[in-house]
Amino acid sequence: MTSLPDHAPDAGKTILAIPILLTGRRQIMPRLPHQFPRRLLLAVTGLSPQIVTETLYALAVGRNEPFIPTEIRLITTREGAERARLSLLHPASGWFHRLRADYELPEIAFKPSCIHVIEGADAQPLSDIRSAEDNIGAADAITEIVRNLTVDDEAALHVSIAGGRKTMGFYLGYALSLYGRRQDRLSHVLVNDPFESHSQFFYPTWESHIIHTPPPANRPCDTRDAVVTLADIPFVRLREGLPQRLVQGRTRFSEAVAAAQRAIGPVELALDLPGRRIRAGGEVVDNMPPVLLAFLAWMARRQASGAEWVSCPSDGAPEPGHAAGFLAEYTEIIGPLGDSERTANRLRYGMENHFFSQTKSKLVRYLRSHLGDRHAGPYLPTAKGRRPQRRFGLDIKPGLVSFESISMG
Repeated sequence: MTSLPDHAPDAGKTILAIPILLTGRRQIMPRLPHQFPRRLLLAVTGLSPQIVTETLYALAVGRNEPFIPTEIRLITTREGAERARLSLLHPASGWFHRLRADYELPEIAFKPSCIHVIEGADAQPLSDIRSAEDNIGAADAITEIVRNLTVDDEAALHVSIAGGRKTMGFYLGYALSLYGRRQDRLSHVLVNDPFESHSQFFYPTWESHIIHTPPPANRPCDTRDAVVTLADIPFVRLREGLPQRLVQGRTRFSEAVAAAQRAIGPVELALDLPGRRIRAGGEVVDNMPPVLLAFLAWMARRQASGAEWVSCPSDGAPEPGHAAGFLAEYTEIIGPLGDSERTANRLRYGMENHFFSQTKSKLVRYLRSHLGDRHAGPYLPTAKGRRPQRRFGLDIKPGLVSFESISMG
């Protein structure tokens, strides 16, 4: 790190040296959360809406590299929403507006429509979370909110689990573990005594502001002296192991958890050729394109039988054996009335380099799209060895490959 001399116009500022690779190219450094154009603070709250202003203060004022949200979102109950509207967003006395004015923070999108009230099984706002059904509804709602907010690659999400019921905080943290990206963060806010949980404390004020502790002590204390600390919570990011349908589309909490569990579960591959589907580690992929399924089945069949992995045909030297193995699987998939004759005619001299390479690449993209990058890994055609001896196959134990009927129920 290089600093300017004291007499320089920008004295006190620090210039970061840009790391240079040995090749002379500049190293590309990942953006930090505060460098994203869209920055969101998401929190769960209950009967203590001051969690929002405490966290906002810690992020925007109490850090050397401030994370100033461009938006704030709350997840709460009916009672929590009312308290947040009156305590934080009231035009005249709202503490959110006071905090922005005190510390001259820029515009932050936070209004009543940014407060999400959890609904019960009857689609009515919940006043509290008490039953098993309420917990399921809260889990699903929180999961969907986090999933939706992490779709935007140009957004950084900061999640606070300091408020609300413990189950709400747990579900919120778990949802971020399922869907969180490199730029997303998780935290809990800490406040010193006697300000912690004080109904009249919302953040350390710029000027002196006296509040009193509860009776019988009724001791005066100055909110200017409060200390608010943000405790960052590390979390495991499981997003890459989720199928794309769960990343891009609405899902239930239990379904997302099950998918994440399958991604770290045993590597097992079942192929249902007539049904045109596979089951990879418990995740079913249905309606596979016949050519891709046949290519996968060809390699899977060889793996199950202990046969040697296959080489990519050389340019101008088609492989008849490759074509025969592939066509046997393809014919079983499409049936006697399919277009096997056209495909067989294409491969009549053997499988060419272009067909092998193109089909393998399409299969890799397809499985990654449907299984997720991390989950798809064991089921992708893998290369071993160096050219010209390089060979391709499935790196799965032969006993964990099967051909069977797969039910969609």
